[in-house]
Amino acid sequence: MKKWLLAAICFAAGAAQAAEVTAVLQWSQRVELSPPVSGVVQTVNVVVGERVRQGQVLLRLDERVYAGRADEAAAMVARNKEDAAEAQRELKRVQELYDRTVISVSELEQARLRLARAAAQLKESQARQRQEQKNREDTQLRAPFDAVVVVRQAEPGQAVAAALQPQSLLVVARAGEMLARAQVQETQLAGLKAGQEVEVNVGKQRFRGKVRTMGLEPTTRDKSGLPLYPLDVMFVPGETQLRAGAAATLSLP
Repeated sequence: MKKWLLAAICFAAGAAQAAEVTAVLQWSQRVELSPPVSGVVQTVNVVVGERVRQGQVLLRLDERVYAGRADEAAAMVARNKEDAAEAQRELKRVQELYDRTVISVSELEQARLRLARAAAQLKESQARQRQEQKNREDTQLRAPFDAVVVVRQAEPGQAVAAALQPQSLLVVARAGEMLARAQVQETQLAGLKAGQEVEVNVGKQRFRGKVRTMGLEPTTRDKSGLPLYPLDVMFVPGETQLRAGAAATLSLP
């Protein structure tokens, strides 16, 4: 009976020492997506709130111009491969004649030079082919990780000019993780360490979180003028749909 009473007193003392601080929910990772090439939006495959998988195609630009350039570059590579192969065969033939002292060294050097030029042209055309193929692939916006779509600013038929200021078409946030961000005093940070468990309360829901980062510089001050440092606690909301900007509280030890 005495042991039970002592445990209850210790628990109550620990609960009394826990500090409740206000926090604001944030995405653990938020990325604005824009294509690195210009074009016209052909399809948008997602809506706000939709969950997507890493690598999933979210948006497509009209790729016909880029497909044509990629095919042209591939054809150039094929031609240059034939030229390089022909130059290689010619060098072999000239080398045999030179070995039999039928032709001069200058003719041999010319054959070697033709092969070097053909090889350089092939290398250059292969580099162009890779670039054109990348441009074609860049007409598709893919999810960089498992995410939820939080902003959609693109519709079919919309023109995108990549040469100007990058235009954010979609914004995604990492799925399955959220941050509760609070501003706390230095004394409250003193008892914390990265990875330490902290309870996150959102309305009537409670989540187990872990300290992710603790600020080293103050970002604001409280009413009495004391500096406040940012504290980020990461937690997994599961299937619960939470929103960035929502209010929360942290139970600090």
